[in-house]
Amino acid sequence: MFAGPVFSREVVSAPRRPRLYVARVAYVGALLVLLSTAWQVLTGTQTMRDAGDLARFGVTSFQLLAPLQLAVALFFAALTSAGAVAAEKDRRTLDLLLLTRLSNVELVLGKLLSSLLAVLSLVLAALPLFMLVTLLGGVAFVQVGRVVAVAAASAVAAGSLGTLMAFWREKTFQSLATTLLGVMLWLGVGEALMLGVFGEELAGTATAAWAEAISPLRATLAATRSFTEADAVHAVPGGFANPADLYLVIATGLSLLLNGLAIALVRVWNPSREARPTIAEAEDETRLSAAEHHWRLAEARGVASPEILVNTRRVWDNPILWREVRTWAYGRKMLLLRLAYLLLFAASAAALHWTLSAQRSPSVAPVASAIVPLFVLSLVLVNVQSVTALTAERDARALDLLLVTDLTPREFIFGKLAGALYNTKEMVLLPMVLCVYLAVAEQISIENLVYLLVGWLVMVAFVCMLGVHCGMNYSNSRAAIAVSVGTVFFLFIGVATCMRIMVAFSGSFQFQLQPFLAFMVGGGVGLLVALGWRNASIAIWIAAFTCPFFTFYALTSFLLNYTLAVLLVVGATYGFATAAMLVPALGEFDVATGRTTGDDG
Repeated sequence: MFAGPVFSREVVSAPRRPRLYVARVAYVGALLVLLSTAWQVLTGTQTMRDAGDLARFGVTSFQLLAPLQLAVALFFAALTSAGAVAAEKDRRTLDLLLLTRLSNVELVLGKLLSSLLAVLSLVLAALPLFMLVTLLGGVAFVQVGRVVAVAAASAVAAGSLGTLMAFWREKTFQSLATTLLGVMLWLGVGEALMLGVFGEELAGTATAAWAEAISPLRATLAATRSFTEADAVHAVPGGFANPADLYLVIATGLSLLLNGLAIALVRVWNPSREARPTIAEAEDETRLSAAEHHWRLAEARGVASPEILVNTRRVWDNPILWREVRTWAYGRKMLLLRLAYLLLFAASAAALHWTLSAQRSPSVAPVASAIVPLFVLSLVLVNVQSVTALTAERDARALDLLLVTDLTPREFIFGKLAGALYNTKEMVLLPMVLCVYLAVAEQISIENLVYLLVGWLVMVAFVCMLGVHCGMNYSNSRAAIAVSVGTVFFLFIGVATCMRIMVAFSGSFQFQLQPFLAFMVGGGVGLLVALGWRNASIAIWIAAFTCPFFTFYALTSFLLNYTLAVLLVVGATYGFATAAMLVPALGEFDVATGRTTGDDG
């Protein structure tokens, strides 16, 4: 095939895996349950009088499902493509592929298309469900086609970015983190254009029109509108009927550009420079070998060992934590990653300041849109760091060596947790700075500031422990990363979707438990599969099925302005879930080292 043997092998082997079909059924089933939940919420709080009400429900549901599908396609395309190449690097198999007759085109496009196969199949599997929405009225077939096309084009562009970053970066965490930062930057530029940060017009066209032509989120929202609505809002650059059409052209060009760079530089970047011994490293190794030779010679002659000037570093009592903190365990380009995050933080802080300055009493929505993406990104990055801290050890065959040492379970687990938090300290502390700024600007009270900070730290501990838990329970690194990061992703997507339904079909929030019952049960089953795949303890069972219910209660309490209830519920629920993962992690490590108990740790 045109993409080479890498893609050909994936096309042949993918249909043999049951998880491909399970993922399709689960995805479409989740969308159907979500649509049914929205219908039950609507009929339980409002009265359906005529076909117009039914058509309005169809439009609202379509505008709810379309961004959700985009988020799934964009997120998983970026992570699966970056993770596929990063896994080859960690296992040192990419160097073997570079020694074959594979051309650069076959290598890059083969890895890209093979990683996008599952994501694009999910988008196509949901097409019949979107067609059913048209039967409700208010939605045309051409709108469905645009939404699916935008999702597919966004997935290809995000996957191309992930592949490029993974071929460029040396470590898995660097690849995943830079890919996520790139996607967030892409979305952030679109939001800045929509808010008019760069002015009202650009090249003679409204910046809002350019935002819909550049941002995948805004293009999806534009695709859900009809032709007349699109024409009534503003003129589309290039004379296109809908901004989504221009977005397809731009996304295609972006994909070609990213793939072209990857094809041209794949053998320049790989093997990575960190894998090549430098002159200084060779001199150090020679000097150390000579020092060891002189020491052994002096010992054999029975004379005092000579004083040898060698640069040495004292290891801490916990060697795992020392390695995480005092060495370049995750590559020498971490400073660039931190710089990119600082730029995003500055953009988020500027957007928050601009929102507060533009309006004397801004509503919750503009403030949340300015800072919530940074909070979610920070939690995802903390989770990625914690899970890759385990998967990198396994792929490098270093975990087997650690398991036969005298390391205690506490040293290993808490060393990894503390190391992950240290390496992502900017992601933990800087969102707290924004919370303090809200209190200084008198947008929230000191009491609510304390609630925010405590709740934030609880969620940071939860996502960090989740990464370590998945890294230890899944022997396959790609599966561990997918389950860990996917759990965090679907947690926030579920929260955002529930809030969107509650607000769109507003009514009595206290009486919406029954419509969301199936949604919460499905979330509990998903958490149980993710957390208890190999060791489903009673505590994990309880945590898996109580988290969705208490999260729903926290959402209704937030919408009713019961802030203390939100803190108590979130703290107790996710604190218990963190403990439920921590205890089995210690016990599983003890079993892996051949010990019967962990009392001595």
